Amino acid sequence: MTARTVVALLGLATLLIGAQSGNPRQQRRWAQYEREIQTPWDDPPDAWDEKEFAFARLRYQSGRRRGWYQSWGIDSNKAERLFVQGVRRLTRVDTRSVEQMIDVNSDEMFNWPWMYAVAVGDWYLSDAQIGRLKKFFDRGGFLMVDDFHSEQEWANFMAGITRAIPGGTLIEIENDHPIFQIVYDLSGRYRVPGANVVRSGQVERGGIDPRWRAIVDAKGRVQVAICFNMDLGDAWEFADDPWYPEMYASMAYRMGINYILYAMTH
Repeated sequence: MTARTVVALLGLATLLIGAQSGNPRQQRRWAQYEREIQTPWDDPPDAWDEKEFAFARLRYQSGRRRGWYQSWGIDSNKAERLFVQGVRRLTRVDTRSVEQMIDVNSDEMFNWPWMYAVAVGDWYLSDAQIGRLKKFFDRGGFLMVDDFHSEQEWANFMAGITRAIPGGTLIEIENDHPIFQIVYDLSGRYRVPGANVVRSGQVERGGIDPRWRAIVDAKGRVQVAICFNMDLGDAWEFADDPWYPEMYASMAYRMGINYILYAMTH
């Protein structure tokens, strides 16, 4: 056996030992959740590099399952990975290439001041989970919610969020609000539709009129940015698909970037 062969075998043995010992860097970063998310995506080479900001997605219990995946995992994790490429390119925010999954039952939530939650018209929150979210907001946390439709889903979302922010005020965000001006001027914004309805009326599950709403605290700071009757997550997910219109993907990127920069500066 040559020296070169011995070195190669030792290297292989090291890799096998690392995999058997559960070395996380030998696995996809969020492998444990891939049975719950819609579009698992390969990790980029720098998936384990830590940065100043990461797209944090809230994992919660929902009232229904969407096919093979859970409601909280819609569009994930392709959507956020394509979106953060835009954040890295279009801003100076030191952004991680992969998302952070935040379980609603974990105090890990308090380490991530910006979170995104999808399909919140389906969420079910226990008293303990409500209490944790309340602490998150009391400590200055910011939540962006997206892709829920119809008055029924709105009512279910509000039943949860008003318990988590009992003193908050619901507003319609006006064109001159700082969240629409901080990076991009979004006064000429328009609905960002889901891919399933983008060429067929853009109305999903009875949600006719798009609404840009927010829950603000006593000082007027946005705590929850609400994208109602629209679907930015789909626009991020299909940003690389020529079939999905670029105008909607561009609007979704600009809106998401504004929400991140607002949360960082207010």
